[in-house]
Amino acid sequence: MSKIIELSALELRDAIATGEVSATEATRSYLDAIESLNPKICAYNQVFTEEALQRAEQIDKKRSAGEQLGSLAGLPLAIKDNICTSFGLTTCSSRILDNFRSPYDATVVEKLIEADAIILGKTNMDEFAMGSSTENSAFGITRNPWDTSRVPGGSSGGSAAAVAARLCAAAIGSDTGGSIRQPAAFCGVVGLKPTYGRVSRYGLVAYGSSLDQIGPITRDAKDAALLLGVIAGHDKRDSTSVDRPVPEYLAYLDKPTGEGAKRKLRIGIVKEFQHDSIDPEVLDALKKAIGVFSKAGMEIVEVSLAHSGIDIDSAGRISSYAIACYYLIATAEASSNLARYDGVHYGRRTSQKVNDIIELYSKTRAEGFGDEVKRRIMLGTYALSAGYYDAYYLKALKVRRLIKNDFDSAFQKCDVLLCPTAPELAFPIGQKTDDPVKMYLSDVFTIGANLAGIPGISIPVGLSKSNLPLAIQLLANVFDEQTLLYTARLFEQTSGIGRLKPEMIKDA
Repeated sequence: MSKIIELSALELRDAIATGEVSATEATRSYLDAIESLNPKICAYNQVFTEEALQRAEQIDKKRSAGEQLGSLAGLPLAIKDNICTSFGLTTCSSRILDNFRSPYDATVVEKLIEADAIILGKTNMDEFAMGSSTENSAFGITRNPWDTSRVPGGSSGGSAAAVAARLCAAAIGSDTGGSIRQPAAFCGVVGLKPTYGRVSRYGLVAYGSSLDQIGPITRDAKDAALLLGVIAGHDKRDSTSVDRPVPEYLAYLDKPTGEGAKRKLRIGIVKEFQHDSIDPEVLDALKKAIGVFSKAGMEIVEVSLAHSGIDIDSAGRISSYAIACYYLIATAEASSNLARYDGVHYGRRTSQKVNDIIELYSKTRAEGFGDEVKRRIMLGTYALSAGYYDAYYLKALKVRRLIKNDFDSAFQKCDVLLCPTAPELAFPIGQKTDDPVKMYLSDVFTIGANLAGIPGISIPVGLSKSNLPLAIQLLANVFDEQTLLYTARLFEQTSGIGRLKPEMIKDA
């Protein structure tokens, strides 16, 4: 394969800016890689070949004419298929939207295009972002580039797999309970969930409106800083978007204190997240990461997140307040958000004969939604129903406040929290499809950040004995992405762990 696709997004952008590589060459290289490898891993739902090449040609002409280029000029990117684009389809990997064309671009898409990025296509995902494995797509299972018998994580599994397999320079995903960070961990790439309100959700098809956040999936922390700097910012069209200045993230990585000196950070280790139920190799990777930060001169402190930990009862059943809280709030919001898909407003309508509007609704939704989406709609509707609202949904909101208080208290003692991203390595396809509760527990370390609205990042820390990616997660206080990115970059530099590359790429 072309050496162009081995360049990081930042390296490729600079090579295009200097004329060392043309945008057309870069785009063709990635399109060739997609043609070769996408049939094996099913990372993309759609590929915009002609449009991408036309866009690349326009950018090359701008550079040749000496016109000012955007900060992402010529970078071939991928977009998760729940983010609206006025070109192509926006399906959410669901049959109910299998022919839906959005009349507008999401704000993040507008910003990427304004920065002269090239959109290669829309990536596969768990239907309506409901899942932790990308097995719930109506368009096929995405496979992990490190081992195609295993899942890539979810719900942004297509985006993470595309970045890992060098099918794009970087990708955009969405994270409701870990849907950027967990697949990034499984695929050996970097996944950043920004603070809630840092990136506009306008044009993101809603799952859990108080939890959803758009963010980048990249090969290293500097690329994540590059993309976040473009997509972040206030948007008047999104009432949850926060009007707050966007820092120069890349500049901060180069000079984090303004004087270029290394900043001594307090790294908080969450005692509740060091549990016997976690894969031993994941725990070992966490210990090695603690050693790296300690060697770099960082102060290591222990903190508690009492309401986010894991408990095991006498029968060996795993439970967590955070998991219960998240799945009550998320499903309740999903029940409301997905009510609009009824065969009347837009999307697929049943072709069966119906006698009334109720039958039209029920048959359309029965045909259009997959099992997991139906399950979560029913859970959410039940939690919001008369007689159960106070007992379930309202109580979950109270627990959410306690979880936020835990994080607030922890950040008084430390600058960044360090914990696993997921309790295990990428698991085999089909292993958890018959046990939704086990699947839900895949998010036990990531959902707290969404409930509290804080930023989090997953970074690779090497490979397991079975040659699968290992990862750690870093969490920071609200709107402190610069410290989060700096800490991730510090780990990359201190550990000496380079960008991971699956064998299928080496052999291609």
